[in-house]
Amino acid sequence: MTPDSETLALSITEAGVLPLEDGSQLHAIWTLAWPVILAMLSESLISFVDMVMVSRLGPTAVAAVGVGGQILNAMSIVMAAVGTGTLAIVARHVGAGEPHKASAVIAQSILTALVLATVLIIPVAIFVLPLVSAFGLEPAVAESSASFTQLVLLSVPTGAVLFVIGSALRGAGDTRTPLAIGIVVNLVNLFLNWALIFGHFGFPALGVRGSAIATASAFALGAVIGLGLLLSKRLRLTLHLRQLRPHFPTIRRVLRIGSPAALEQGLMQIGFFIYLAFAIRYGTDAVAAYFIGVRILALSFLPGFGFAAAAAALVGQNLGAGRPEHARRAGWLASWLAVGLMTAAGIGIVLGAEPIAHIFVDNPVVIASTVSFIVMLGIAQPFMALDSTLSGALRGAGDTRFPLLTVLITFYGIRLGLSWIVVSIGSLGIAWLWATLIGDYIARAALKGWRFRQGAWASIRV
Repeated sequence: MTPDSETLALSITEAGVLPLEDGSQLHAIWTLAWPVILAMLSESLISFVDMVMVSRLGPTAVAAVGVGGQILNAMSIVMAAVGTGTLAIVARHVGAGEPHKASAVIAQSILTALVLATVLIIPVAIFVLPLVSAFGLEPAVAESSASFTQLVLLSVPTGAVLFVIGSALRGAGDTRTPLAIGIVVNLVNLFLNWALIFGHFGFPALGVRGSAIATASAFALGAVIGLGLLLSKRLRLTLHLRQLRPHFPTIRRVLRIGSPAALEQGLMQIGFFIYLAFAIRYGTDAVAAYFIGVRILALSFLPGFGFAAAAAALVGQNLGAGRPEHARRAGWLASWLAVGLMTAAGIGIVLGAEPIAHIFVDNPVVIASTVSFIVMLGIAQPFMALDSTLSGALRGAGDTRFPLLTVLITFYGIRLGLSWIVVSIGSLGIAWLWATLIGDYIARAALKGWRFRQGAWASIRV
């Protein structure tokens, strides 16, 4: 190994990223997971506060921002395509003691994410009003949502770059740097939200448009910070400007692994649109309840993100080091830790559902619908934990096709199929629509558990 790779391998070993015993693996999993959990907690709290601010503008503003947020989430297919492939390949190279190859991968991934995201947002920005109107929203809600969406789309290219940088660093076993960047981004976003939504500190009061500008500005700052740190050579991964010249074999390699994840994400977002369309049948109050409930649930889902990231890094690096059995053990340990924490979190949000819902609105219809949504998601928490963490483990191994198949079977076959039945019957209340996701997540957990136990992922080449 070169001196640089020896230093990198030493730092990873000291961090416990490639441990051999269960006890040390538990320590390594937690060491990798807690910064991701805190990063997602910071993001979720800011999102939570952002929604509280927007809710002060009324249910129309909540629905407008919610639909715009769904469109923004759909843009995450670029992040999934590039970020998933980046993490899996970087983890393999780091596990094999090849940091120079890992650095080359992150450079090409950043370039690819920036170009794809920029190309993707152009048609969406042009046709945004017909797109949001397709949800059947009232005209005032559609116009507000279109205005919000056009501005918030500016955050997609820089957000994609930031996401790829975070994915690469996590694949290398560095989860603390993305945490630090995320905290800065979220604090800036919080300040600008308060200033631009309501017109504080001498800024104009822009309402929902102010929220969009705040998001775009914060993401741009985060991307600049991430790139600066990589160029400074102070991190486990480095970036050289000469590496930003297109290298198509590397780009194809990243997209080959990541494209099934992108298709999966795309199908998920289409599925969410359809699910939202079912909710719209129950009125604007149900739409507002859905988006409020999702924001609240995000707080309980944090351990899933953290342990999924830990599982992905450990599985990928252990496979790169030629230790498939340790990769398997790490995946299961991370999954069961996530189940324990998310079950406890689910119980907590169910018990506090009504007081939490009152933070957002005082409309009794919206509160009742929000509470029923939270209860259903709370019940699903253990299965969501298994789904999330095992997905991370499979993607860390480069097995991105099976999760795609799972979406077709569970989301479309079970959740949307049952939702169609609920809406078609007509006499069933909104709680029955929310309940369909329980069957979805039970099936996902069962299928991914079977796949990981089967072990075919250990022989996938990245």
